[in-house]
Amino acid sequence: MSTVVDAERSADTEAEILGLYRKHLSKGRATVAELFGSHMEIESQGARLRTSDGMEFLNCSGYGVFVMGARHPRVMSHVRRQLETHPIATRILLEPTVGRAAEALSSVVPGHLNRIHFALSGAEAVETGLKLARANGKKRLVSMHMGYHGKTLGALSVTAKDVYQRPFRPLLADVTHVPFGDLDALEEVLSAHPGEVAVIVEPVQGEGGVILPPSGYLPGVERLVRTYDQFLILDEVQTGMGRLGEWWGADLYGITPDVLLAGKALGGGVMPVSAALANRKTFSPFDKDPYLHTGTFTGAPVLMAAVMGAVETIKEERLVSRSAELGAKLLPELSAIAHRNLPGLVKEVRGQGLLIGIELIEAGLAGELLIELFNHGVVGNHSMNGSAVARLTPPAILTDADVSFLLDAFDKATRALVEQSARMPEGGH
Repeated sequence: MSTVVDAERSADTEAEILGLYRKHLSKGRATVAELFGSHMEIESQGARLRTSDGMEFLNCSGYGVFVMGARHPRVMSHVRRQLETHPIATRILLEPTVGRAAEALSSVVPGHLNRIHFALSGAEAVETGLKLARANGKKRLVSMHMGYHGKTLGALSVTAKDVYQRPFRPLLADVTHVPFGDLDALEEVLSAHPGEVAVIVEPVQGEGGVILPPSGYLPGVERLVRTYDQFLILDEVQTGMGRLGEWWGADLYGITPDVLLAGKALGGGVMPVSAALANRKTFSPFDKDPYLHTGTFTGAPVLMAAVMGAVETIKEERLVSRSAELGAKLLPELSAIAHRNLPGLVKEVRGQGLLIGIELIEAGLAGELLIELFNHGVVGNHSMNGSAVARLTPPAILTDADVSFLLDAFDKATRALVEQSARMPEGGH
């Protein structure tokens, strides 16, 4: 009897929350939730996510946030201690936590990128990078087709997606978009405006659908930037902190940008934190005037505690190498299952480390695959720019049992998808 009553209460609460979403937040977001059964996530721990009706899911979602899973004990310990003493600072006096967080983060970045501006969202980090470029005399911007950098006005200007830009134009002037992987197209722009351009690029395009760079591309980008006296911003908001099987894509591809952007996993899956990192020369405009680029909550002690916990956790638990090991195991297995179960429906399974994309022949199938994965106990993500790509970003703390669960769920989900597609009339996806 109690189980029935609990289920009824859960259904009533789901209906209430859907109503609140429609009333106060977003009708479209409520509609998306209904596609996934209107479940409410209420608890998370490690690689697992629980809903109000008692269901449990393997969390391969979160857009790259959960490299160390949810509520990691080490990160939580740092955050709890800070919450109980001094969570938010005056920003007038010296505050030790931000200094120590900066030291911890600078110990794991390439080159001499030891000057740091902390923020909250990835888009804020992008804005910081764009302003550093402008403060260093770069008035023009180049970004890549299918690149994603956020939706504030500056970040949106370099996010080359018409559907996101159209309602807000005019955006920043003098922004050029070139194909990702095309060095000739990039050189054409840089050679035409020597000394004037900031290039912003992701090492792997996550929201583009897990698009990996061609061999030699990123070193080629850096070479062109230096040849024409330009400025390089590497957006590692999603790819950094071990996601790719290295600390940074910069390490993986052997480059050192003028500005490196971090976020997502930087807060340890507990707090929202981002950062823009630069060397002393690049950062000098911000050094001269401490009020030139500020935010009330930048460097907040409770956020900085999460950063220290995150860096410490990744180091102590060797999660960078674990990410590489898990990716090397999962990618071929997922690819084999997809091509075996979805002949003619899957185009490619690709990835680097624990950033994995499954590209279907059309966007509708990618959405259906995510729903089937959910039905079999796994939460994944869509790709905002690459709409035909379902994305998996599992944490680096997966156990062998978690890996087996994921592969089994993927096998069942792809079988269910092909059965469903076979029942549809032609052209009905």
